[in-house]
Amino acid sequence: MNYFAKFVVTLAGVALLNSYALAITKDDLKQDHDKIRQVATEYLQHISTAQPGDAEISVGPIDSRLNLAECQALIAFLPTGSKAWGKTTVGVRCTAPSNWTIYLRANVQITAEYYVAAHSLSKGQVLALEDISKIKGEISNLPAGFINNPDQAIGKALQVSISSGTLLRVDSLKNPAVVQQGQTVRVISIGNGFQVTTEAQAITNASEGQIAKAKTANGVTLSGIAKAGGIIEISN
Repeated sequence: MNYFAKFVVTLAGVALLNSYALAITKDDLKQDHDKIRQVATEYLQHISTAQPGDAEISVGPIDSRLNLAECQALIAFLPTGSKAWGKTTVGVRCTAPSNWTIYLRANVQITAEYYVAAHSLSKGQVLALEDISKIKGEISNLPAGFINNPDQAIGKALQVSISSGTLLRVDSLKNPAVVQQGQTVRVISIGNGFQVTTEAQAITNASEGQIAKAKTANGVTLSGIAKAGGIIEISN
């Protein structure tokens, strides 16, 4: 074989090797599964900061047989219907240079303080500090609206009777009535440069800020804003 032929063969061999190397490099550009799980974990850690307490997060493994193109822009998200804590699903989406989406199982356990009834409580009872007990535990499975701050409960009235140890929830409490049916109240009419006060009998119950009605001795029904201390205020 002459020199020129050898040179051509050599060039062809180099080109083939380069092509093979490029093919291997391209084929090796697969997305690292640990990176996907890291992005998912960091996302769940971020959104869990909106919840009270300490979060413990675990993200499930990815099938080792799954090959995904390497991604330069991984974005984690909660799929529609998924919750931010408890057993949940988190998605990770690739937006560049390829487009793909993967869903991973995860578990977000949050330990925090919450409040329960310290003893049996009656409907309409206005709660004091001694009526509630603080508990620290896993809150992932608790219903929404649980009380995690005593200020949310103290001074509020129960809408239903509950037994000792029952979880306290915002929707089971209301502001106590400051005007009660049958109570003698002061009706204060306030206008431009004048104020008139009269006594009347309340014909409705009302919490502070609600509309209350009362009837005067001569049978006139008045309505105004309920105020603490058995007052109904009418602004003219």
